[in-house]
Amino acid sequence: MGEPQLINSLKVERARRDLTQEDLAALVGVSRKTINTIERGKFIPSTWLALKLARALGMKVEELFQLEEES
Repeated sequence: MGEPQLINSLKVERARRDLTQEDLAALVGVSRKTINTIERGKFIPSTWLALKLARALGMKVEELFQLEEES
C-alpha cells in the first residue's frame, strides 16, 4: 500500500459558496495563486492555513481535507 494522499474539496466548497479564488484568498490572507495550487493538490497548506480555510468556509478541517489511500 502506498503513502496516503491528501485530498481536498476546497474548489467544490468555495464554488458552493459562490466565492472566487480571489475572494477566498482575501478572506484568509494569501494570494489567489496559493488557493489555486491547494485546489489542484500541488501545495499542502500549513495547519494554520488549513484551519483558516475551514473557518472561512464554515467547515471543520477534516471535512475539507482528507487522507486517501492509494489503490
